[in-house]
Amino acid sequence: MDPYQEDRKDVVDCCQWLCRQGYFGSLLSAGGNVSVRIPDKPVLVITPSGKPYMKLVPEEICVLDFDLNRIAGDLAPSIETAMHVGIYRTRPDVGAVVHTHQAYASVFALINQPIPALFDEVALAIGETVDVVPYAFSGTPELVQNVRQTVGNGCECFVMQNHGALNLGKTLESAWKHAELLEKTAQAYYHALTTGKPVTTLPAETIQRVRELRKLTDPTVSLKGEK
Repeated sequence: MDPYQEDRKDVVDCCQWLCRQGYFGSLLSAGGNVSVRIPDKPVLVITPSGKPYMKLVPEEICVLDFDLNRIAGDLAPSIETAMHVGIYRTRPDVGAVVHTHQAYASVFALINQPIPALFDEVALAIGETVDVVPYAFSGTPELVQNVRQTVGNGCECFVMQNHGALNLGKTLESAWKHAELLEKTAQAYYHALTTGKPVTTLPAETIQRVRELRKLTDPTVSLKGEK
């Protein structure tokens, strides 16, 4: 019996839902990638490279250790696997990573602009800001380093300059939910900016409350993890 079968199936389900909703660009897309960390092991399951997500089956999801040695799966893993491992090494609280090319978040990736705290319920879920990961070419050590330096702020969502979005979570379900919250927020912020009127952000006292509540519900949220 495959000990990773359930996680591999969950990754396929997540990818196909995101694909149907346009988070990867199109139904024929293989853009973006999704992974789950295996609890208490330096192991992750991750999408393969170049396989359209609507045609994926669980047995095609790759299983690797954190040194990128293959454990299961015959297809080549995503070229961003080292980035996912870097996130797990930096953020012990993260159990899943959903990297998308979702449309409205990508607008802010192109104009290199963080998304501030606009809604208290969203800030409670993903943190007080959506920071920008500086650009580096896909699949390179430079991108891994840029991602690790940025995700250490303890927030759950990021935009990657001229690339896409990163959504983190304790579980795949939460990372998946955070991708939705990011897109909702990015869409609202984009339309608010187009009015030309000032955009109100959350007051300082609310931000402080958000910080305290997030710390209370997850004491590990500010951990930097191993280097």
